[in-house]
Amino acid sequence: MAFEKVTETQSYYDNLQDMSETELLVGINNEDKKVAYAVEKAIPQIARLVEHIVPNMKRGGRIFYLGAGTSGRLGVLDASEIPPTYGMPATSVVGLIAGGDEALRRSLEGAEDDTEKGWEELQRYRVSPLDTVVGVAASGTTPYVAGALERCRANGIFTASISCNPDSPVAAVSDIAIEAVTGPEFVTGSTRMKAGTAQKMILNMITTAVMIKIGRVKGNRMINMQLISEKLIERGTRMIIDETGMEYDTARRLSLTYGSVGAALDSLA
Repeated sequence: MAFEKVTETQSYYDNLQDMSETELLVGINNEDKKVAYAVEKAIPQIARLVEHIVPNMKRGGRIFYLGAGTSGRLGVLDASEIPPTYGMPATSVVGLIAGGDEALRRSLEGAEDDTEKGWEELQRYRVSPLDTVVGVAASGTTPYVAGALERCRANGIFTASISCNPDSPVAAVSDIAIEAVTGPEFVTGSTRMKAGTAQKMILNMITTAVMIKIGRVKGNRMINMQLISEKLIERGTRMIIDETGMEYDTARRLSLTYGSVGAALDSLA
């Protein structure tokens, strides 16, 4: 029996070309409202993944995201925001996309069909059982992702997947399968829409929760963010003032000297 992709089924809307601009936008928005509920149903699996990652990351483990097309770009995006936001090394969360960096700006859809490439790329990073490899695939069928996850499991590396179809091939080779079933897209098969939004939300949830649990947030503030722009320097200065009560000029000088609120506060201990 062929695997049925809910993400590819017919849209609930038709004759889109005859709709007014407002009707199109209302329809898209109505579909987008369903995304958060689909993600909510997957919270138990997301929580299990975070609980697995945290102790491993404290011991030097990493997160790897693998995907193709929109899914790959979302993984790379999430990974790229971890160093400036939380002051973590760029190697702590790594995003890999089928087709490499060129695929970030230009569609290279054929790259997703190589079942061996993902594993080859992971080996360049010396992936180990301390790491966690997360496959991101809206369809749940991407060969680049499924092949890499299968090889990871065979080598004792913990795997997870994020997909938008139930019981997919990618889920079958994952230790934890996160499935946000968002249903048909407004434009049939355009998974950069609801499915992409769901994947982005889940990636945000994973890394944010992990960073909090490994101590990169204090209270509700990003004390380890890199103070690399005037906006962030000002924000960091205000954080130091709130924590210490010191004068503005002194707090700003500490921000500029240490480059993060955490490091500045540590210097005062």
